[in-house]
Amino acid sequence: MIFALVALVVLALLAAVHRYVWRRLVGDTTAPGSTLRRVGTVAAFVLPLLSVGAMTSGRIGAPFWLQQVLAWPGFLWLAALMYLTLALLVGEFVRPVLRRVLARRDAAAADRTTAVLSSEAVATTTSGTRPRTEELVPAGPAPSTTSADPVPETTPPAEPEPESSAPDPATATAPATADASTADAPATPLARPSRRLFVSRVVGGAAAAAGLATVGYGTANVLSGPTVKRVTVPLAKLPRAAHGFRIAVVSDIHIGPILGRAHTRRIVDTINSTSPDLVAVVGDLVDGSVADLGSAAEPLAGLRAPHGSFFVTGNHEYFSGAEQWVNHVRELGLIPLENARVEMGGFDLAGVNDIAGETEGQGPDFGRALGDRDRSRAAVLLAHQPVVIHDAVEHGVDLQLSGHTHGGQLWPGNYLAELANPTVAGLERYGDTQLFVSRGAGAWGPPVRVGAPADITVVELASRQA
Repeated sequence: MIFALVALVVLALLAAVHRYVWRRLVGDTTAPGSTLRRVGTVAAFVLPLLSVGAMTSGRIGAPFWLQQVLAWPGFLWLAALMYLTLALLVGEFVRPVLRRVLARRDAAAADRTTAVLSSEAVATTTSGTRPRTEELVPAGPAPSTTSADPVPETTPPAEPEPESSAPDPATATAPATADASTADAPATPLARPSRRLFVSRVVGGAAAAAGLATVGYGTANVLSGPTVKRVTVPLAKLPRAAHGFRIAVVSDIHIGPILGRAHTRRIVDTINSTSPDLVAVVGDLVDGSVADLGSAAEPLAGLRAPHGSFFVTGNHEYFSGAEQWVNHVRELGLIPLENARVEMGGFDLAGVNDIAGETEGQGPDFGRALGDRDRSRAAVLLAHQPVVIHDAVEHGVDLQLSGHTHGGQLWPGNYLAELANPTVAGLERYGDTQLFVSRGAGAWGPPVRVGAPADITVVELASRQA
């Protein structure tokens, strides 16, 4: 019942947002019945349907090819909708300012036009009387003086001939006055809709350009692959022999309908280029079943690290068949740490299942992973979600490596992520325990990252005895 209510609220919100975007980008900028309006209206119905299909096709067991067809346009539209809405909301503040500026400009232009017409009228009044009188004098007697001396009669009209190229002041004044009155009469009712349309098109066009450019930039960030970050973490209990030990931390790869085998290969090549001592894959490896994505995960078999590659589950593994994926990554050469621990040369490496596994009776068990260890040794914990940091503190963990947050992925999503996680990205200390959270190497939903670039982090452990 609660799920149904939440779903209805979300659908109502999406409908309202789509209505708003349609109105500002289509309804306010195109003519009724025009081709552009028809295309925009069709898109306003089709795009949200594609988004719903992209979000639900995997959950309802749709064929994988259909998931791939729906994923690109459906998820990209969700990102575009978000940034178009944000840009249009900013435009609501720009709109009245632009109208006011244009109104002042039009008023100033009208004042200049009025001044010019007034000066022309004055000039016509002062200089137009004499030419009008001179032209009327010969006009009357012209027909009656046929046999008179032509020279005196033709000489007076010849003098003002240079002025004949200019319009007669009497005739020029009347049309000018008529034009001015004709232009002034409808100016008030016609200028406002024209100005409103102009403002709508300028603001709508700018919002569309900004929103779509942001999505394009964010998509390029994901498709170009993660960058490498390096962080040095001093551990009080780490022996000098383990000083400089390098752990390549990668999380949230999210192999799925959009990010496939090539994405996995880029990540493996990037990790191997750092020559780590150990690789830690801290959850959310996949968004789909082994049957659909097993081949896309195969490049993970190429990971190279002298102390091995380790894996813990994330919440998305439990949406995709966690047990099957644990078995599959084991076949690829990774070592799953299911509430388990291994002893490395200078520290203990432990891993716990994600808290999403509690629904299947496979949640995190810190007692099993850390309960009987020698606390004089440094302990590094792999746990997908940062929220378990307080359990890590209780069990004497020196360093927890996590992911899950994506760093917010889509700004301003980082502010929402801060509400649900103790740390969104980077290194922070909680008591005697340090927590490092990776932004992740992939993307969930829209293959877009804005303000939270994908990364693989090489964590270098430092001994205070060195």
